[in-house]
Amino acid sequence: MLIDALERLAPVAPADRTLVLTNASLVDAIRRVAPDLPAANVIAEPRPAGTAAALGWAAKLIADRAGHDAVIVSIHADWAIGDVDGFRAALTAAADAAEQEHALVTVGVVPSRPDTGLGYIEPGEVVRGDLRRVARFIEKPDLAKAIALVNAGCLWNSGIFAWRAGDILDEIAAHCPEIAPALAAHPNDANAFFAEATPIAIDVGVLERSSRVLVVPGDFGWSDVGTWAALRAVRQRDEDGNAPAGRVLLRDATENVVHAVGTTVVCYGVDGLVVVALDGMTLVTTVERAADLKTLIDALPPEVLAR
Repeated sequence: MLIDALERLAPVAPADRTLVLTNASLVDAIRRVAPDLPAANVIAEPRPAGTAAALGWAAKLIADRAGHDAVIVSIHADWAIGDVDGFRAALTAAADAAEQEHALVTVGVVPSRPDTGLGYIEPGEVVRGDLRRVARFIEKPDLAKAIALVNAGCLWNSGIFAWRAGDILDEIAAHCPEIAPALAAHPNDANAFFAEATPIAIDVGVLERSSRVLVVPGDFGWSDVGTWAALRAVRQRDEDGNAPAGRVLLRDATENVVHAVGTTVVCYGVDGLVVVALDGMTLVTTVERAADLKTLIDALPPEVLAR
């Protein structure tokens, strides 16, 4: 998926102007599969500290290399994109708006369905054309609220952002005490910065607190594959709506996501489950709860996580 993301970006951002933010354990693997990326452009986070810390550190690096006026576009690698040209057009529109308006710009995806696993954006006042101010961000809703939000014209919060390096650094300094002091104290020491930063998402730490946030709509067949349940949207499904991978046997089973590596999984008489069997561990949850695995992970004992 990382390679797919890099290939989608190549026409608008060559390798020498593309940074990959990742954890330290993946650096060598990323350099092997993406040899065109300069080694200095694969940035290892010493520890996970949330998207605000990751994007703040990236903005600081880009400002040092290219100046505070440099425009940054941020995307995630775990997406499936149906209309690549439309995707690039949305990124370009967001980047143009960020440069012209000196704003923090997000791309809100036009919903194809009510989805309880995604956050939403309520567009507000029109700035120009399709560009609007963000009235509010809405956390993952229940189904009834998701239906109401879609009917009201709200957009999915995609996690696509565009801003000038200086603008995001200014907004972090003004609104994000979770990471701003650490960034000011350790501008050249990633280990010290990430050690002191308080983990927080960029949406919560900056965007929800800033008055400079705009949104442009995007409609390009976007699917967030960041959860196991989301694989139903991108995998080949059988006639009963199941999305299996590996040695999987399904009988009287519908709308399940099953991923088996090194073992066989048999599902009988069950619906709407997510089953992941990998490296001697098996996870079983529901499609609805699969988007909330962070709560589970935080509660697991260390000996389980160590596996």
